[in-house]
Amino acid sequence: MRPRVVVTAAAVVCGSLLLLGAAPPGAGAQPPVPGPPPLPARMADTGGGTQLLTAVAPDAGATAGTLTWWDLRGRRWVPAGSAPARFGANGLVEGASRRQGTNTTPTGLYGLPFAFGIEAAPRGTSYPYRPVGPDSWWCQDNNSLAYNRWTQPRPADCRAAESEHLVTYRTQYAYALVIGFNYGEPVRGRGAGIFLHVNGRGATAGCVSVPVGAMRRVLAWARPGRRPHLAIGTADGRTAITRY
Repeated sequence: MRPRVVVTAAAVVCGSLLLLGAAPPGAGAQPPVPGPPPLPARMADTGGGTQLLTAVAPDAGATAGTLTWWDLRGRRWVPAGSAPARFGANGLVEGASRRQGTNTTPTGLYGLPFAFGIEAAPRGTSYPYRPVGPDSWWCQDNNSLAYNRWTQPRPADCRAAESEHLVTYRTQYAYALVIGFNYGEPVRGRGAGIFLHVNGRGATAGCVSVPVGAMRRVLAWARPGRRPHLAIGTADGRTAITRY
């Protein structure tokens, strides 16, 4: 005779709960929620190359933000590195309306004509790199034919008081990349000498700056054949980086 099995109400209830709560394998699994596309994919233009740097501030009045450098792999932009960045002491302003001497960083999308530095080029650098010497100047004199150009030596029509003697900025210009703001066809009074360079003591006079280690990594990463550009802008608003 088989033993009698007593099923209590509690057992039935618990069993019912277990049965109701159980699910076949794979049932109820939610597909992953896709995140937003990477920043370069949301921009109006990336310059047409396969490398890009983005310098983003939270708003136009900010003096700090983030620099990220990206590689285009297939059809997807992938971050290759990032670092904290500093901007002008008076924040950021639309590049087309910027005025010289305002200590503002121009927003926009810019080419990177060449690199330069007081120190030797970091190992792995393939970008055109000019060594800074005693006669290296960046002319910012609006009355000079050499306005917004590297000069070596300084021409007679470019006043020293209106120019940067590059070798005197030993920390900031240990390594630098020229940002092509107002460079192709310079507009007098718009601004000159806007670079990506090593951090100084605080906010910049209009450049973008990063820690020295980040500057070394960027120079070793950048490849002229991949046509890198730098986009500068804010997270949103009139100077949103996605507009460029």
